[in-house]
Amino acid sequence: MEYLIEYGMFLAKAGTIVIAVMLVIGAIAAAGSRRRGAGKRGRIKVTELNGHVKELRDALRGSVLNKAQLKKLTKAEKAQRKQENKERKQQEKAAAADPEQESAKEKRTFVLRFKGDMAAGKVASLREEITAILSIAGESDEVLLCLESPGGMVHAYGLASSQLVRIKDRNIPLTICVDKVAASGGYMMACLADKLVAAPFAIIGSVGVLVQMPNFYRALQRKEIDYEIVTAGEFKRTLTTFGEITQKARDKVQEDVDTIHDLFKNWVKDHRPAVDLAKIATGETWVGIQARDLQLIDEISTSDECIVTACEEHKVYEVEYVIRKSAHERLGKALYAALDRLLLKWFNTPVNSNLQ
Repeated sequence: MEYLIEYGMFLAKAGTIVIAVMLVIGAIAAAGSRRRGAGKRGRIKVTELNGHVKELRDALRGSVLNKAQLKKLTKAEKAQRKQENKERKQQEKAAAADPEQESAKEKRTFVLRFKGDMAAGKVASLREEITAILSIAGESDEVLLCLESPGGMVHAYGLASSQLVRIKDRNIPLTICVDKVAASGGYMMACLADKLVAAPFAIIGSVGVLVQMPNFYRALQRKEIDYEIVTAGEFKRTLTTFGEITQKARDKVQEDVDTIHDLFKNWVKDHRPAVDLAKIATGETWVGIQARDLQLIDEISTSDECIVTACEEHKVYEVEYVIRKSAHERLGKALYAALDRLLLKWFNTPVNSNLQ
């Protein structure tokens, strides 16, 4: 048993050193980024997806169709484009005559991508992307968000969700597609969709809250090592890694966790009133097929299907906010991502309250 304690202490020390080094390098990179970025902003990158889908289709057609078939198909599409151009000109003329008439405007779909980590770091770009879209989008347009996130810090995913509320407040239809996972904080975002679709085996749900951390107090006591912490305020620090955790502190943390869970449940119920909270607010996850039966999602589909369908009906633009990074900034970001994965693997959640 003593050997296991010694080994555990060694792992804790080694892990602390590794994390500290990675945090220092990341902080240096971040500081350099702030100095250079004091007067520098990112830029919006816009990619039209209709042309990309057409290129894929034409490349395959050129290989599998004979000349006669290809000629016939090309002729039919040319006639169709001519008719579409005629209708578009009529719409543009009607829009010019009555700018307030939404039905006369060409419909557009704006595609966003959000891949979340524990701290929802992508929210910084998401808020800029949404600001850009809202500057020109109207109620006849649509926003399609491709979402992937296992969840993370409560306040971070609360902010990310609030960005999506901005779209809904403007009465712009919001479709969210989940190909892999939208759990916990990820589902806090996903449930805001006017239309929520997921792949058949995407992970959905985890409407729960978790606080988790290791405690080495008893091991330190055996080694006669004291740990001192000075606070002002009875509940300034309830859980610590090395200090003694009292029952009163545990009860306070449980109270806070229950409060956050209630807020999370009410958030889901407000935006997806059809769900049965007693069934889905247990912290469990389900695959897409099960989630549809529980009304956690609306349809089974993938983001690819949604985008291709949108390209058949609308002009589709992928919008991304990008900032050019130096080599050491990219290194810092890579180290931060590695640390993020390490913490998820070791503890599954950070020390602070997390949606899990």
